[in-house]
Amino acid sequence: MDNKQEQKFHQLTETPVGPLICRLALPCILSMLVTSFYNMADTFFVGMLKNDSITGAVGVVFSVMAVIQAVGFFFGHGSGNFISRELGKHNFDEASNMAATGFFSALTAGLLICVLGQVFLEPLATLLGSTPTILPYSTAYLRIILIGAPWMTASLVLNNQLRFQGSAAYAMVGIVSGAILNIALDPLLIFVFDMGIAGAAWATIFSQFVSFCLLLVGCSRGGNLHIHISRVQLKWTYFKRIIQGGLPSLGRQGLASLATICLNRAAGPYGDAAIAAMSVVQRIMMFGASTMIGFGQGFQPVCGFNYGAKLYKRVRDGFWFCVKTSTVFLLAVSILGFAFAPQLISLFRDSPEVIAFGSTALRFQCVTFCFQGWIVMSNMMLQTMGRTAPATFLAMARQGIFFIPLVWILSYALEFLGVQMTQAVSDVLTLACAIPIQLKVLRELAASEQ
Repeated sequence: MDNKQEQKFHQLTETPVGPLICRLALPCILSMLVTSFYNMADTFFVGMLKNDSITGAVGVVFSVMAVIQAVGFFFGHGSGNFISRELGKHNFDEASNMAATGFFSALTAGLLICVLGQVFLEPLATLLGSTPTILPYSTAYLRIILIGAPWMTASLVLNNQLRFQGSAAYAMVGIVSGAILNIALDPLLIFVFDMGIAGAAWATIFSQFVSFCLLLVGCSRGGNLHIHISRVQLKWTYFKRIIQGGLPSLGRQGLASLATICLNRAAGPYGDAAIAAMSVVQRIMMFGASTMIGFGQGFQPVCGFNYGAKLYKRVRDGFWFCVKTSTVFLLAVSILGFAFAPQLISLFRDSPEVIAFGSTALRFQCVTFCFQGWIVMSNMMLQTMGRTAPATFLAMARQGIFFIPLVWILSYALEFLGVQMTQAVSDVLTLACAIPIQLKVLRELAASEQ
C-alpha cells in the first residue's frame, strides 16, 4: 500500500465522522444533482416538442435505462463494497483484483444487453408499455440508447469503485462532465439539427462515453486502484462477493425497471397524457432524492473502511448522523414540492391534462418522501457491510415487493387515483419493515464494539 493509500486509510478511520461524511458527500451530492438534471434533460427538451406521445416514449424507455443502470450498480456496488472493506483491512492485492473483475464483467454484460436489445427492439418497446402512438418514438429512442449500454454499465462501476475508495472528487469530475455535455447537446441535436427524439438519445450516449473516458483516467490518479485486465479473476469466490455486495442494487434497480413498466401499463388506459405525467413525476422525485442519496454515498466509504477495521461505533455514529440530517432535508423538500406541484409539472409539460394528473401524484409522494432518509441509509449501510439478505429485501421493497402488486390492486380499486397514490402507500409499508431490521443490526454492532 503506497503513502496516498495509507493516508486515505487514516483519514477514513480517524477523522470525526460528521465532518468526514460531509466532506466526502459534497462531490457525491454535486454529482447526483447534475446527474439528475441530466436525467431530466431529455424529458424537459423533448417536452418542448409539444407531443404527449414523445414525452411518454422517454418515460417508457426509462425502464430500459434502469436495467442498464441495474447491471452497472450490481457490478459497481458488488465490487466497491468489497474493495472498501479490503482496503480497511489493508488487503491491497485483493482490492485491485476485484476492481478489474468488476469493471470487465460490467463491460461484457453491457455488450450483451446491446446485442439482445437490438435483436428484439420492437417487442421490447411494446413490452415496456408503449401504446401504438408511442411505439414509433420509443423504438427510435431505444435503438440508439442501447448502443451505449457497454460504456454506461462500465461507467457506473468506475464511479462506484472510486467512491468506495474515498475518491468521490474523481468520480464527480467524470460524472458531472458527461452530464453537463448531455444538457448542452440535447437542444443542439433536438432542435438545431432537427433530430427530434433521436437527438436526445445520441446526446445521452455520447456524453456517457465522455464520462466513461474521464472516469477511466481518474482510476490512474490519486492513489486509486488501477484497472488492469491482467488482474481479472475468473473465479467463483470473486463473483460470489460481487453477487453478495451487488444483489441489493440489482434487485432495487431491476424491480424499479419492472415497476416503471407496470406503472406505464396501469396508466395506459387513461391516455398518453397519464403516462407522460407519471414519467415527469418520476424524474422530479428522482431529482428531489438526489441530494439525500449523494449524502448517503459519502457515508458508504466511511462505513466500509471502518467496518473492515472493526471500528463499529464509528459505523453507528455515521448512520445516525446521516439519518437525522437527511430526514430534516427531505421534510423541507416535501413541503416545497407539495406547495408548488403544478408549477413543477408545468416546467416539463404545459398540457393541462399532464399537469392535473401529475400534480396529484407528486403531492401523494411528497407526503411520505421524508421516510426515505431511514430507508435509504439503512439499505446503504447493510449493503456496505455485506448483509446481503436484509439489504436485498429493503432494496426490493419500495419499488418492487410492495409497489408492483399495489399498482394493480389500487388501480383496480380506485382507478387512476390508485395509480397516483401507489408510491406513497409503498413507502409507508417499506418504512414499517426497515425500522425493526435496522435497529436489530445497530444493536448487534453495539454489542460487538471493542
